[in-house]
Amino acid sequence: MRIALTGSSGKLGTVVARELRANGYDVIGMDVVGSRGPSFVQVDLADYGQVIDALGGVGDRHDGIDAVVHLGAIPAPGIRSDVATFHNNMAATFNVFWAAVRLGIHRIVYASSETVLGLPFDVPPPYIPVDEEYPARPESVYSLVKTLEERMADELVRWHPDVSITALRFSNVMIPEDYAAFPAFDDDALQRKWNLWGYIDARDGAQAVQRALEGAAPGFDQFIIAAADTVMSRPNAELIAEVFPGVPVTRDVTANETLLSIDKARRVLGYEPRHSWRDDV
Repeated sequence: MRIALTGSSGKLGTVVARELRANGYDVIGMDVVGSRGPSFVQVDLADYGQVIDALGGVGDRHDGIDAVVHLGAIPAPGIRSDVATFHNNMAATFNVFWAAVRLGIHRIVYASSETVLGLPFDVPPPYIPVDEEYPARPESVYSLVKTLEERMADELVRWHPDVSITALRFSNVMIPEDYAAFPAFDDDALQRKWNLWGYIDARDGAQAVQRALEGAAPGFDQFIIAAADTVMSRPNAELIAEVFPGVPVTRDVTANETLLSIDKARRVLGYEPRHSWRDDV
């Protein structure tokens, strides 16, 4: 399978490219920045002409794409102005989706975000662990775009029932070099309460992408993608009692189990995290 990977030069994108190639995929990286090479095309995703041209074929780089993995975006709130974030990310995702559909590419996997769950949880979540069952609660312009992207994907597959679009609601992406800082989080439960003390190892993020490429059904679906554990050594019962004392806990959770439920991703995609910060610290 030949994959167009947007955002291939980013923190998650570089790991996804490496892992997919290691598992036999032909990956064509697409980004506004990156190293020149036989498997990379420089593309401004905000320009529809560039996007459809790049997906359709580029000289000796490729003559067509089987699926798209769309990670290219301003990756978080606060990096650029709200207006710049909205205009860039909304246009980029529309351009990628629309170009793929026009070219007959029927499989799209893309980066949604944990932020649609209501981060930074200044308004507490409706229950813990959080899951995909309650409506999106965007609390920033960045998250508003992610919410609108999911709605757009849902409508596109209604128009084109043979198309599969999978939204992966990635938690805070980490690589092993980040893990040395984790033990200090225990000193202040509020420091990481903004995403219920969650994270995702980029290698497990890549696994989720591959699972969706291989197994997602036609139509639209969304999945929380997080590590199996929290960033904390302190137990969940203690953290919840301190920070979210009035929030219902809907089932038993173990001491350090993720509070960003990955049950659906496990059940539907066969996703199973293999990496933990505890293995490196």
